[in-house]
Amino acid sequence: MATLEIEGKVFEVDGDGFLTEPSLWNEEVAMLFAKNDGIEEMNDKHWAIVNIIRRNFDEKGNAPMIRTICQETGLKLREIYELFPLGPARGACKVAGLPKPDGCV
Repeated sequence: MATLEIEGKVFEVDGDGFLTEPSLWNEEVAMLFAKNDGIEEMNDKHWAIVNIIRRNFDEKGNAPMIRTICQETGLKLREIYELFPLGPARGACKVAGLPKPDGCV
């Protein structure tokens, strides 16, 4: 298993940098992963997306469809990519502490 060190903290991750154990996630981990992906500061829109992703994962065991994220936040897909330049799967799900979503290349 690979590890990722961010600001002195070490995380076990898969080959693509996703947490291998989602239960270790918390807001500090989210901010560290975001910073590692080039997001300097998490604002309310970032947190809204992350919270939807986490809630869906807790309830259903997977990430929500992007359409659900757009509907629940009122954001357009373009805005989500502006907030998470790596995209909703590779960026937002990684920050939310989920395993790599199915179909994410």
